[in-house]
Amino acid sequence: MSDGVREAEAAVRSCYSTWGHTYYEEYYGSGAPYPPVHADLLRRLLDEDGAHTVLDAGCGPASFLRDLPKHIEGYGFDLTPEMVDAGREVLEAQGEPTDRLWVGSVVDPGAFQHPSGAPDRFDAAVCVGVLPHVPAEADAAVIANLRDSVVPGGLVAVEARNELFALFTLNRYSRDLFVERLIPTDGLRASAGADDDVDAVLAQVEGMFRTDLPPVRKGKADEPGYDEVLSRTHNPFELRAAFEAAGLVDVRVLFYHFHSVPPLAEGAASAAVRAASLAMEEDPEDWRGYFMASAFFVVGRRT
Repeated sequence: MSDGVREAEAAVRSCYSTWGHTYYEEYYGSGAPYPPVHADLLRRLLDEDGAHTVLDAGCGPASFLRDLPKHIEGYGFDLTPEMVDAGREVLEAQGEPTDRLWVGSVVDPGAFQHPSGAPDRFDAAVCVGVLPHVPAEADAAVIANLRDSVVPGGLVAVEARNELFALFTLNRYSRDLFVERLIPTDGLRASAGADDDVDAVLAQVEGMFRTDLPPVRKGKADEPGYDEVLSRTHNPFELRAAFEAAGLVDVRVLFYHFHSVPPLAEGAASAAVRAASLAMEEDPEDWRGYFMASAFFVVGRRT
């Protein structure tokens, strides 16, 4: 594990250290600002697959595992000990074995093995809310670890934040995508003539977006917040290619958390916007998801 990965993990561990007992309610419970449509999507995938065992790599406080149907055995690990402790409390209250949760890193192949040694491999492996916090250099290792943790024909589902959504948001994410990923800034400067003001062009581009929005998410106490640690977005085309490069087959991209209008305009008709957005969730393969969904899964099978 490189120093860069260690530093990123230390910051993420600190970020989530105070979230153990509130994370589920904020993102999955009745207090969530948007229904946990991704959990419904995952359960549907597991049901269609006929999975009996599932590993949640980066399980948080058993956020997904606590709501699994009884015929599926759920196991999981998380980078943050406080998250694992909170998850074990939930499993204990449900009468489930608490040793099905343990502390581990998705970058470490050893973390994907249940401490007691059983099962050796799972019917399915899911990874939600984790890849944004993984340095780009470790993406391939994480995908390989997930692939190796399932049985032949087993399902792998990885969630990511959608980089292309920035084409729709018109905010600071858009600025970052345009200036840092789309516009060949170095090429502009290299080809600029005496009468070309490249800085003015770039300034005009930046002025097209509300770079003060959305607000930077801070921590609850002295720890860093979500936007103050590594929280990358991923290009769905590139992540799909990474799955295929890892030898996974039947690869699909499934979008969720649709926005029926750009976020800057949602407040003017919030009820209608929410209803229209939820209606779009019915088709996770809607091509508009490439631009209008803030998150997505890449799903594939081990050969």
